[in-house]
Amino acid sequence: MQIHIPDNSIKRPPLSLPFHYGWFVISLCFLTTLTSAGVRSSPSVLIHPLEAEFGWSRTLIASTVSINLLLLGVAAPVSGWLIDRIGPRMVMLGSLTMLILGVSGTMAMTEFWQFFLVWGIIVGIGAGGVGSVLTATVGNRWFVAKRGLALGILGSANSTGQIIFLPLFMAMIQFAGWRMGSMTLIVVAVILLPLIFLFMRDDPSEVGLEPYGAGDPKALAGGATSLRGMPAKNATITAREVISHPTFWLLCSSFFVCGGTANGLIGVHLIPHEIEIGIPQIAAASVLGLMGALNIVGTIFSGWMIDKVQPHKWLALVYALRGCSLLLLPFARDYFGLVIFAIIYGLDWFATVPPSMAITADTFGRHNVGKVYGWIFMSHQIGAAIMASAAGAVRTHLGNYDIAFFAGGIIAMIAAICALNIQSQTKEAAPPPVGAQPAGA
Repeated sequence: MQIHIPDNSIKRPPLSLPFHYGWFVISLCFLTTLTSAGVRSSPSVLIHPLEAEFGWSRTLIASTVSINLLLLGVAAPVSGWLIDRIGPRMVMLGSLTMLILGVSGTMAMTEFWQFFLVWGIIVGIGAGGVGSVLTATVGNRWFVAKRGLALGILGSANSTGQIIFLPLFMAMIQFAGWRMGSMTLIVVAVILLPLIFLFMRDDPSEVGLEPYGAGDPKALAGGATSLRGMPAKNATITAREVISHPTFWLLCSSFFVCGGTANGLIGVHLIPHEIEIGIPQIAAASVLGLMGALNIVGTIFSGWMIDKVQPHKWLALVYALRGCSLLLLPFARDYFGLVIFAIIYGLDWFATVPPSMAITADTFGRHNVGKVYGWIFMSHQIGAAIMASAAGAVRTHLGNYDIAFFAGGIIAMIAAICALNIQSQTKEAAPPPVGAQPAGA
């Protein structure tokens, strides 16, 4: 008589789902990134309440927001290194815990140094851990087919978080005050922690799966790349290999421009510009809201497109459209003209992210995305910081933003040329062990 002993070594997903487990992983990452973006952008809503209660100057409060943005960029390379070393799951848990602790500190905050520590440093580092680097890593590890769509969905989480959290935060401040209102920001984070701990996985192999579409020859259609063109799972790339590759510098240069023309120029100075040309405040805010809503559509569409065409060509087109919109902005002197600008610019606001992530993975390998893309994203935040200051200086000396917008349009066109010159040369995969089956066999 033979006794059957179950083979517990067979890896299975922790949940039985009617679809590939990668889509569930994407949903967890989307909610994490959405929450992080909402919390990170919330200090701007606290400006008036803090001025009224503590008498802190706007310059002082803005310095905390600046540190928050700077640490978002500085944390990216560290986050990427940690993601590649210990996995996305642990980084997500640690980052959400920091966000919860940071926002919770708001309840006892009475001095400026406490505000600086809580919202500038703790929240800035926490948000940096679950930003674009996490998105790039998870999307490229779990998907071959529909990789662009997955990256587009994840990329839209940033603007979605701001659209959802900022109005909610403003309403809660009116209803319960800024201290209690702050606590509503971390409700989703508290719920996500046990879900990530129980169900998040770092790699498809941990649940006995291949990336979505790895065995489908149709995954090669358009711009997608098969696993055979990527490094083996444990293949690593050295810092010298990265910095000697022209694609790295072209991506850094174009993403520097992306940060400068997005977060630095439009994100900081569009509403002041609108008010200065006579647009009412509510109407000015509605233009930004329209941009945010269209950005969700544009980013998802951008991800879908890089499954159809070569990512570097699509990236060049996106930068060219952004350049055109910025060159037209000085001539938009009424609400209708600003709406036209918001439509064009909104559709390409974050649309640069999915193709940049895909090119990084195709060139340096999907298991090296974290460490490489972290440095690329830091260049994005450096560009944002420089352009924010430069545009403010232009406004101070010339009395308007026209030259700043023209300059933004020109450098966006230069970024389009950089993107068009990218040649993704995928790092060769390590030879498989003797007797090993090829991917998808």
